[in-house]
Amino acid sequence: MNEKLTRKNLLPNTAAALRLGLFALILALFGGCAGDKVPQPAPKPAPVVTAAGSASTVTAAPAPPVFDPHKPPPAPREFRAAWVASVGNIDWPSRKDLSVAQQQAEIIAILDTAKSMRLNAIVLQVRPAADALYPSSLEPWSEYLTGEQGRPPKPFYDPLKMWIDEAHQRGLELHAWFNPYRARTLATAKSAAHAGHVSKQQPAIVKLYGDMQWMDPGEPQAAKQTLAVIADVLRRYDVDGIHIDDYFYPYPINDTKGKELDFPDDASWQHYLKEGGKLARADWRRQNVDKLIEQLHTLIHKEKIWVKFGISPFGIGRPDRLPPGIAGFSQYDKLYADVELWLQNGWLDYLAPQLYWPIDQAPQAYKTLLDYWVAQNTLGRHIWAGLYTGRITDSEQSWQPQEILNQISATREKPGAGGNLHFSMTALMQDRKGIRDLLQRGPYQQAALVPATPWLGSAAPTVPVLVLDRENKSANTAPTASLSAQADANTVSLAIWKRYGKQWYFSVQTAANPKISIADDPAYGALQEIQVSAVDRLGNESARASHEFR
Repeated sequence: MNEKLTRKNLLPNTAAALRLGLFALILALFGGCAGDKVPQPAPKPAPVVTAAGSASTVTAAPAPPVFDPHKPPPAPREFRAAWVASVGNIDWPSRKDLSVAQQQAEIIAILDTAKSMRLNAIVLQVRPAADALYPSSLEPWSEYLTGEQGRPPKPFYDPLKMWIDEAHQRGLELHAWFNPYRARTLATAKSAAHAGHVSKQQPAIVKLYGDMQWMDPGEPQAAKQTLAVIADVLRRYDVDGIHIDDYFYPYPINDTKGKELDFPDDASWQHYLKEGGKLARADWRRQNVDKLIEQLHTLIHKEKIWVKFGISPFGIGRPDRLPPGIAGFSQYDKLYADVELWLQNGWLDYLAPQLYWPIDQAPQAYKTLLDYWVAQNTLGRHIWAGLYTGRITDSEQSWQPQEILNQISATREKPGAGGNLHFSMTALMQDRKGIRDLLQRGPYQQAALVPATPWLGSAAPTVPVLVLDRENKSANTAPTASLSAQADANTVSLAIWKRYGKQWYFSVQTAANPKISIADDPAYGALQEIQVSAVDRLGNESARASHEFR
């Protein structure tokens, strides 16, 4: 089933309507082929606008810069990411029958495109349904990778390691995205369950709900399985984030008479009561999910303090707290997700609410919902809203690209909101209605650092040392020069300001590539000054080293 679009336009009475026309919608939204995935060159970096600027003040048409020859403005900061969904072969791999070479070519094309667009993170689905898109002793290979659950790629390679290595080479964060409870969607499964799948290994904790197999959140072993899987990835892979989405208890379905079916957790519920449990059933279900969220938060930061924990819930909060005029599906009552509690307890590092409605759709208005989530964020965690970029299609129901641009502008105008995630990468790869080009030349025309996460650590890296290197290619070639930024081991990125005449230009490059071009530019003139700071994995930035050219 479509990972992010299955449930996103819900109004209060649409449980049955969720499933109608779904497959047609998926085909309309994700019908592009792998051949469309051709990265485009990036435009030149735009000048930084003002000495007091920030990511929230960058606009598509910069004002004349304020000139201070020795003080470029603060580095722009904004989370810019795209989801890459593996379930249903939505984004990657684009088909189950791709060769390893084709899978790897798609990885490179996606990451090159993300880099050219000046995104700074990818959120990759690595566990769509109690399976794995990496070698695991805990769960079988995903059929979305090879067409058969449990079958490894041949010739063998580790997809997750490749994604991480290639992302980091391009200066992109890689967040590993897990579904905590979904075991399988039987309607779309094309192969038999592998002997190592949870439905075979622990059948008592897996419940059939409609055409889905679901790990019962009321069974302690379900949480134990998910925690073990995520701990394994944390220990073996250099991920920058752990990410879960909105699938807690499953979205409700109806029987043939239109009556909503309750989730079949009688066994775990009765066990809870026999053990002396006093909560009402809905509160008990919420408690089950709350425990997993708290345990994940503790686990992640115990293993690696710099890894961010992100949650992408349904975009509408608790009914008893909603602003006037907002209405829609209640994840609090139906998915048993008390997102507000998680924010208020600091059990996450970023919240990416799926705000998948137009700005002008009053019952689910983008700005109002964004205001709501920022207001719930009493501990000041990151709020990075999800955008429904995939609604840009060739159909009559398509959004226009301007809707996405307007939502990015609305995010930037809201204090406390620091970026966006696009669902999903396919829409950007296909450049639907020119959205990729519009982003590159508009709101993403200059690079941005990922916002810092000071509650996980705030020590700044060491100031880089700038060394001017000169090289003679041959006796007949004029000397060429580059600047090398020597940074400490905690540095992952270099934030670079270059001054041509009276304008500063900002860019970011990975610290693994310490050489910085200092060539003059035909469009901008002679390079007069460069300033460089070191940035660590938590976004902490050093003081700047500088070099002037006379």
